[in-house]
Amino acid sequence: MKLLSPDLYYASVHAIDLDVLAAAGVSALLVDLDNTLLPRDTNIVSDDAKAWAAAVAERGFRLCLVSNNWHDRVKTVADGLGCALVDKALKPLPFAFRKALRILGARPNEAAVIGDQLFTDILGGSLVGVARTVLVMPLSRSDLPHTLALRLMEGRILADRQPLA
Repeated sequence: MKLLSPDLYYASVHAIDLDVLAAAGVSALLVDLDNTLLPRDTNIVSDDAKAWAAAVAERGFRLCLVSNNWHDRVKTVADGLGCALVDKALKPLPFAFRKALRILGARPNEAAVIGDQLFTDILGGSLVGVARTVLVMPLSRSDLPHTLALRLMEGRILADRQPLA
């Protein structure tokens, strides 16, 4: 089940070792929003999220949010973080990931997908053939009913893995 197996697994985006990604040739980050960078359904861009986005940019990584969300808040958040956005993504389908790569001027082997869900973020990144897929623990237990059902399956798949802190 390689398609559902993240290359890296961290407790949060703040724990991600950017040196590991850079060593793998990654220069573009395609990042999920809800429960990855911010808790689901918040419009408030936290200082921690702003600091992470700034640190990523300072390290030379290009950043694009790739979100299935379609509400105006995703544009507000992307603007608050100073990054590109592809919304209404229909993840795990590859179209939005490919659009994000075009926006950033990157090839799949230069990119990593970062997100909190195996069946959207990790699967989508695997289907596009990015250099690394990175799973993070969800920031909140609040989620849509179908996502909560998928989380049960994710728990079984990840039963023997622990995130790096």
